[in-house]
Amino acid sequence: MSDDLFKPKLVPPVAFNHRGTINHVSATSNRLGRRSLSAMRTCEGHVKTVFSTDHVHPRDRFAFWHDVARKGVVDHESTPGCRNTFRAELRAGTVGAIGLVSFQNSDMSVTHTRRHMAHANTDELFVCRQSGGQIALEQDGRHVVLGTGDITLIDPALPYEGRFSEASDVLVLKVPRQLMEARLGKMREMTARAIQPSSAETSLLSASLGMLPYHTDGLSSAAEALLEAHLLDLITLSVGRTMGQDRSRASPSRSLVRVELRAVIEARLSDRTLDAGSVASAAGVSVRYANAVLADENTSIVQLIQTRRLARCRRALEDPLQGGRTVSEIAYGWGFSDMTHFGRRFKAAYGVLPSAHRRRVGQNH
Repeated sequence: MSDDLFKPKLVPPVAFNHRGTINHVSATSNRLGRRSLSAMRTCEGHVKTVFSTDHVHPRDRFAFWHDVARKGVVDHESTPGCRNTFRAELRAGTVGAIGLVSFQNSDMSVTHTRRHMAHANTDELFVCRQSGGQIALEQDGRHVVLGTGDITLIDPALPYEGRFSEASDVLVLKVPRQLMEARLGKMREMTARAIQPSSAETSLLSASLGMLPYHTDGLSSAAEALLEAHLLDLITLSVGRTMGQDRSRASPSRSLVRVELRAVIEARLSDRTLDAGSVASAAGVSVRYANAVLADENTSIVQLIQTRRLARCRRALEDPLQGGRTVSEIAYGWGFSDMTHFGRRFKAAYGVLPSAHRRRVGQNH
């Protein structure tokens, strides 16, 4: 394969006329597609194969794949490198609130335009991990080429283009935007940046994502909730590390500083000595500037530490596996040192005392 394929500048793919092509797909393929899409919506807890071109006539394979991928992953246009030899397989599952989609495919180009954005789930963000082959992506003026083990973020609420190599293998985590932005703030400047397994944090994230499709079968709902939180923490730390490296090579923008501040806080929530000075110092800025940056999101270092600690305590109180821990053990474990203060702050945030919240959750289960 020519190296020119993966130069940063992408060649816009030829538009694919889905409605005209799909007319040639057989009735059998259409029935198979409906069953595949139904399975995709219901295979919770582990990753199952929901579509393969192996049992589709060669003339219909790409059109059928395109239809399934548009409905099961994200709406887009795509063009195969060779329609007659195109092959693909798609698997899907979940880990808690995170959707998993793994797909292997032949060489093809994709484009996601403003027209497609109208049909996209803008409440999600995509965390993409390349497991084999290569993919070149462009979004918001940035270009990234992913090799095996590399990761990037893509926002389906924005246009993007991509070019997959032959035998490309990609895992996509469809993460609720709210969960990501609670940890990292607004995500626009973080998309289409290469997160390479070159540090402890990014290597651990890449290895964890690589194992996901093979080790989620049979997880209990409680285990899934813990794994979901673990994955979100690793993503937060890895994005923070990557954005910090980018910042060291250029003038620091407020959004990059904000990501670093959030990553530092997330990593040290259980440290009772964590304060505004240590957070700002770890991010390489003054407390005054750090608070000015966070003020763009109507918060401060101290407020953000408290908000994230309360969120962690709430999750622990809702976790059946932590039913043997007392409320005070959970609060102390996440950095609170005064139970009266913790109870007041928890009620102010969630409208109920911690112990009452735990009882309510237990009754609902």
